[in-house]
Amino acid sequence: MPGDSVVIIPTYNEAQNIQRLISAIHEVWNALDIVVVDDGSPDGTADLAAAMDGVHVIRRAGKLGLGTAYVAGFRYALEQGYPRIGGMDADFSHDPFVLPALFALLDHHDVGIGSRYIPGGGTRNWGIHRRLLSRSANAFARFMLGFSAHDVTSGYRCYRSEVLEHLDLDALASHGYSFLVELLYRCVQAGCSVAETPIVFEDRARGTSKMSSGEILGGVKNLFRLRFGKSH
Repeated sequence: MPGDSVVIIPTYNEAQNIQRLISAIHEVWNALDIVVVDDGSPDGTADLAAAMDGVHVIRRAGKLGLGTAYVAGFRYALEQGYPRIGGMDADFSHDPFVLPALFALLDHHDVGIGSRYIPGGGTRNWGIHRRLLSRSANAFARFMLGFSAHDVTSGYRCYRSEVLEHLDLDALASHGYSFLVELLYRCVQAGCSVAETPIVFEDRARGTSKMSSGEILGGVKNLFRLRFGKSH
């Protein structure tokens, strides 16, 4: 039988991090189930994750994108009957210590966000260029889509299962990091309440970042599509 809560971790070439991360999560919250959605990592990430206790691995044929990875994880979690479903990065940029506080937001809200941009939150080991880019992207997304949440680009989140059950996951058109913005937008459109808890986002120490200039451009296009396109 599944537990009360599960966290989904999309991966691609995270062999240097995945077992350490799973161990860290279990040290903080041993009862939290873990789903790793691996996009055919050639470095053996999926096998390393599968060797750990309390982990279910979804193996995909190739690098299909962050958005579809989350949808695959959501579908599995919903099929298994988890009432609370979270998501986080695999590279230790999201501190596992925050998981209990993040999921606790669901006691009174539909969506919980680990936020860099509320008191107590922040970033570590980022240069000034990346800080400005992140803040600007976040501010632009909030302005374009009318968000009241402070960190709408954060991937450290959790959802009540009924929120995801009532969304048309197949209708989410974004596939990269902009998927996170679109998902939150659809949640807000559906009348979901959103709360935030502070996090300190730390740049990865091992492995390679998946963010690219193409992802950034795609994110900007996605904002205009959501703002001025037809509503689902």
